[in-house]
Formats: sequence, C-alpha cells, structure tokens
Amino acid sequence: MNKQEILNAYWFRHACKEFDVNKKITDEDFKFILETGRLSPSSFGFEPWHFVVVQDKELRNALKENAWGAPLKLDTASHFILCLTMKKPLMFWDSEYIQNFMKNVQQLPEDVIKGKGEFFENFQKSDFDLTNERKLFDWASKQAYIALGNMMTSAAMIGIDTCPIEGFHQEKTEALLEEKFGVDTEKFGLSYMLAFGYRQREPNTKTRRNLNEIVSWK
Repeated sequence: MNKQEILNAYWFRHACKEFDVNKKITDEDFKFILETGRLSPSSFGFEPWHFVVVQDKELRNALKENAWGAPLKLDTASHFILCLTMKKPLMFWDSEYIQNFMKNVQQLPEDVIKGKGEFFENFQKSDFDLTNERKLFDWASKQAYIALGNMMTSAAMIGIDTCPIEGFHQEKTEALLEEKFGVDTEKFGLSYMLAFGYRQREPNTKTRRNLNEIVSWK
C-alpha cells in the first residue's frame, strides 16, 4: 500500500453505530484482523490480553443489560470481541505467568530471565509505581489498547467497519463474564468491547483539529 491508501483507510474508519446484518466477515478476513492484534506490541512484550469472540446470540443478549453503549452493535455486528486484560496475579513481576512467558514464549536463557525480571520488578516498584492493583490493571490496559488500534486500522484497510465500546458498567459486566463466560475475574478484567461488520449507512464527515494544533516542535 502507498501512503495515500493508508491514509484513506484512516479516513474510512469511524465508530460505526449500526452494521448491515446481511453482510458477514469471512473467516479469512477475521483471522487476519485477529493476527494484527496478536502481533501488536506491548510493554516488555508480555501480551497482557485475551480476546473473547462472542458470536452466541444468547451471550450477546446477556451483555446488553449492563452495556448501554453496545445493544445495537451486539444485534448487528458480524463479529464482537471482549478484551480481557490481565490483573495483578498474572502481571506482577514475580508471577508464574511472567516467569513462564519469558522462558517458554520469549525463550530467554536463564541469566537473561533473571536480569529482565529484576528490571521489570524495578519498573513496577519505582519507575511507574505499579504496586497498586488498580494502577497495574490500568497500565496493562494501555497495552491492550495498542491491539485495539491495530485491529481497527487493519480492518479499515480491508474495508471492514468497527466500533470500540467503553459504554458498560465494568463491575456488573465482569460479574456476568464470571457467571456466564467462565472468566476468572481475579485474574482478568474487561478493558473494552469491539464490534466489527459492514456499515449500514455512510457516516458523517470526519472532523479533526489541524496538525499544527496538536503538534509542537522544539
């Protein structure tokens, strides 16, 4: 793709409020979108996310009760994702997940694991002060939002619409996820929802501030 084609995808993307129920995303296209989420960067490369693709109609209906920003998307989206972000039991510097990740996913030698682990410990305790459970979850959510942006952009590049959703009661929705989705809410919290499909109608013209209003050069 050339630069203009990439910019065209950014102009194409908008928060689609209602999708065409007669158009479905192919398995190939959706796997491509998920792959761009999987390949997204994260701090220390620790991938603190899990994506739940909700296609079951009853589960979608159950989500509506405490997700005021989602009902129309849940009814019309071709595909619908819940982004679960890891909490302190998984993301704390000395957790079993972090140690196994460095060994088995990143395949680091023992001396590097020790050094990186110490660096991550210092980062959490001193640099970003992430010893508080809420702070650590919010920090991990920042990484998950990188994947959100990448999936929305890659979808736009192949003509698929999206809508990111934060319009939900977090505590009540997480209780539902524990009850009906089998999510361990001690280990995972809900950061956002993301709907995919094809637009029902053309959106309003995109508005943004001028570049010179948002960029300073020193």
